[in-house]
Parts: sequence; C-alpha cells; structure tokens
Amino acid sequence: MTGSTENHDASLCPPPAAVQSGPSTFVMPPGAVDTHAHVIGEPPRYPWMPDRSYTPPAATPAAYLKMLDDTGSQYGVLVQVSVHGQDNTLLLETLRANPDRLRGVVVPSLGLGDAEYQDMTDAGAVGLRLNVLFGGGGIGFSQLAEYDALARDWGWHIQFLLDARSLPELAPQLGKLRSAIVIDHMGHMPTAVGVGSAGFKGLLALVRDGAWVKLSGAYRLSTQAPAYADTADYARALIATAPDRCVWGSDWPHVALWGAMPTVGQLLDTLAVWAPDEQTRTAILTKNAHRLYGFREPTLTRS
Repeated sequence: MTGSTENHDASLCPPPAAVQSGPSTFVMPPGAVDTHAHVIGEPPRYPWMPDRSYTPPAATPAAYLKMLDDTGSQYGVLVQVSVHGQDNTLLLETLRANPDRLRGVVVPSLGLGDAEYQDMTDAGAVGLRLNVLFGGGGIGFSQLAEYDALARDWGWHIQFLLDARSLPELAPQLGKLRSAIVIDHMGHMPTAVGVGSAGFKGLLALVRDGAWVKLSGAYRLSTQAPAYADTADYARALIATAPDRCVWGSDWPHVALWGAMPTVGQLLDTLAVWAPDEQTRTAILTKNAHRLYGFREPTLTRS
C-alpha cells in the first residue's frame, strides 16, 4: 500500500523528499496557494505530545518557505500539527514573520482570555482544526458547540480531519454548526470504499450545502503510485459538486507516512488529473483559496 495512517507506536516518520519542484504538466498560476502544510519544531522549545501516534522529523519554517518557493506557491496556509497539541507557538511565530504570505489554522484551548485569541487572529489565524484521527493533539466532538461558538466569535472556520465513513452519524451535529466548515483530505477515506458509499454521499451532501473541501492527501487514500489514479473519482465528484469551494494542499511534510514518499510536484500533477480544465484548476489554486483564507489577488502587470 502506498500510504498508511495506521498506528506505528509513535515510530519515526521519514522526511519529505529533499528536492521539490512544481508540476510537470502545467504552469503554476500567479497567486497560487498551498492550503495545507505543517511546521514542526523539536523539544524542549517546542514540546511534543506524549501520546502522539507518530514521531516526525523537524520541518522548519525556512524549509517550509523554500518548499513554497520551489513549487511555485505564492501563498501558504499552515495547519497546526497534532504532535504539538494545543501549543501553537511555532505556527504563530511563523505566521508573524510572514504576514503577507501565510495564514494559519490553529488548535486552540477553550477558555483562554480574549487577548490570546486576538493574538492568534492578529498573527493570521483564520480557522481552528478538530482532528479526530491522530492521537496526541486532536480535539474531538465532545465540545463541538463550544468550538463553534469560539469560531464565530473570532471569524474563523472549523476544519475537520475525519473519516468520511463517520459522516452519516455526525450529520446531525454538523448540521447545527453556524461556522463555515472545511473538510480535510477529501474525507480521508480509502478509495476502496467508493463514491457510492454512504460516507462519500454524506461528504457530497455536506459540500453541496456549503462546506469547503481540501483536494489533498491523495497518498493517504490511495493504494496506487502517483498520480494516484484511484483517487480521481472522489476528486472529480467533489469538483463537480462545488468547483468554487475546492482548494488544494500539499500536506507537506507528509507526516504519518511510512510508504513511498511523494514530491509536491507529483501531487500537483495529480491535481491536473483531477481538474484537467485549466480555468477550473486555476480557480482551485487561486481565487477559491484567496476567498477562504483572505489572501490578496496578485496584481498582474501588462507587458
């Protein structure tokens, strides 16, 4: 199997590919956004959760920014990684150092003072993440109403890392949310489950009703090698349902992956398989993400 998220007793993950490049099948458009990646520090300055489900190599801000440059992404969105739990220190430091280029999705504690939430917002936080798949730093659904209220108070969306097979039972809770919803990794469900499953139909219904979805994590769903052809049915169905609420992310540095390590260029080439139409693909990479994360459209000069 190409990718796996099974529990490896917090064993060490391999690092991402040392050399990254943009896609080989199209040219990245100006203003392209990579909407899903992580920075990872090392203890003791940046503690790890003791009950984490994997142990990652460091992914420094400098390495992350170089990845964006090398792959042709003008903007980036950092998502708090589970091994750092609710200590968002490194993510916020990175956002503050790059205010025009980066936005963030945090994993905050409830009950903090307004000044702390304001600080996150001022740094560039635009969403909070609920992660029910990986141990260590995930926030479950037991306090969903409280996190919905927190997101509304600060103008954030709620990003969910979940397995779409759970959506039929979660639908009543999700239907009560007043915050915008973003679903990670096309529902993080193996391709063998299929587009006809109740879980994927639940995902399509959620997206049809206004949720956003990240076209990302192909190697987490697939049993194949790049370009992960078995993921195409999922991606194309989501694009057909809401082409203006699909965004793309690399998921760099590909944590909790013990199989073959993809390059970001390969993942962008996979996007081209999912969205062969240039106008649709460009919207996924640019204006959709600009709208969700608040990036400024690039200014194009006439030659």
